[in-house]
Amino acid sequence: MVKVRCKLVSWDEVVEWCRQLSLKIKESGWSPDTIVAIARGGYVPARLLCDFLDIHELLSVQVLHWGKAAEITAKAHVKYPLKVNLSGKKVLLVDDIADTGDSIIVAKEHLESECKPSEIKVATMQWISPVCKIKPDYYVDEVKEWIWYQYPWTRLEDTTQFITKMLDEEGKKKKEWTLEEIVEKFKEWYGIDVGKSYYELALEILVGEGKLKKRTRDREVVYEL
Repeated sequence: MVKVRCKLVSWDEVVEWCRQLSLKIKESGWSPDTIVAIARGGYVPARLLCDFLDIHELLSVQVLHWGKAAEITAKAHVKYPLKVNLSGKKVLLVDDIADTGDSIIVAKEHLESECKPSEIKVATMQWISPVCKIKPDYYVDEVKEWIWYQYPWTRLEDTTQFITKMLDEEGKKKKEWTLEEIVEKFKEWYGIDVGKSYYELALEILVGEGKLKKRTRDREVVYEL
């Protein structure tokens, strides 16, 4: 049974969602002067929107909230502030997804207090409406049941953290794992398959961090907790 519902997102889907988002913005009759990405998740959508909307001013502000994949581990806060004069500018604030909405709220308040734009509107590809504290001005998909969107720019990071979470629990009963066993258990837990190279890279990271030991047993590589 899947323990964390996930959607594996492709690059093609991201480009298409951003194209649709740009059309919604154009159809609204509102045109931004500047796009501000919420780092890190908003980087790629923001750059694609710059292209689709022919916007040449792109800035970013980093907000920390999600410490681990699918787990909130800290209160949303600005790590690297943006201190530029945006007075008289219409700003489009972009993130990949409006989940709890905390990162967007914090970023928006920061821009209003530090940069003084004339107007700020928010755009995301997805909006998880049952749990989000705000509604973006522009979005493509309203998601009515919570699910973790596994975007391509966090695939290795998420895979590493998901394997860690999985083995922390499953390791109470089983201490040695082959790659094939890890892959099958990963698909069982998360309902997605990220591909062999991502599993191998994630396991290399965990071995390097000392969280797993890699050894050979009967000519087969095993990972030991």
